[in-house]
Amino acid sequence: MLKKQAREITGGLSKPSKMPGPAHNLPAQACKTGAKLVKVPGSVCAGCYALKGRYRFKNVQAALSRRLQALTDPRWVDAMVTLITGEKYFRWHDSGDIQSLEHLKNIFKVCKLTPRTRHWMPTREAQFLKDIDPATVPSNLIIRMSSHMIGQGPVKQWPWTSTVSTAPEARTCPAPDQGNECGSCRACWDRSTPNVCYGKH
Repeated sequence: MLKKQAREITGGLSKPSKMPGPAHNLPAQACKTGAKLVKVPGSVCAGCYALKGRYRFKNVQAALSRRLQALTDPRWVDAMVTLITGEKYFRWHDSGDIQSLEHLKNIFKVCKLTPRTRHWMPTREAQFLKDIDPATVPSNLIIRMSSHMIGQGPVKQWPWTSTVSTAPEARTCPAPDQGNECGSCRACWDRSTPNVCYGKH
């Protein structure tokens, strides 16, 4: 499959400026859990960055919508593999989240078919992970279960997690200290790092 066709099928990839590689994003409005948390003061999703700024541009919203609609295309897995192959690092959902168990299983297929790429996916959709054995997650994918509230500790039911804190001494993500970029840090993709704590943004 040609990359041009793959982009037409999937809606293409996003290129977050802070990341060491491309990403795939969906509308934040389509988040199952996040759509509820955005209304909860003190939650990580309150004031969601993916509902502000450039994410509100019409062309960005149109691209996000195309990617959401593309998830049910039977060619989606092959098309994503075409776009990701050759990338060293990849992030799932810099905006949006898992939509269904089928969506998650298709992501697993993509990861297995791109073994030289290290994949990272943060999620709040615990309902899609409750029947997943962490040992069955592709070895080149790390799924980080995100805590819902600012200042809340890591969840207990999943081995890899992420949290958000307003306390500078609690933050382990170095991005705010280096131009809001990952730089040489790859902790989010590293299974030997059980939890990554981000500053509130």
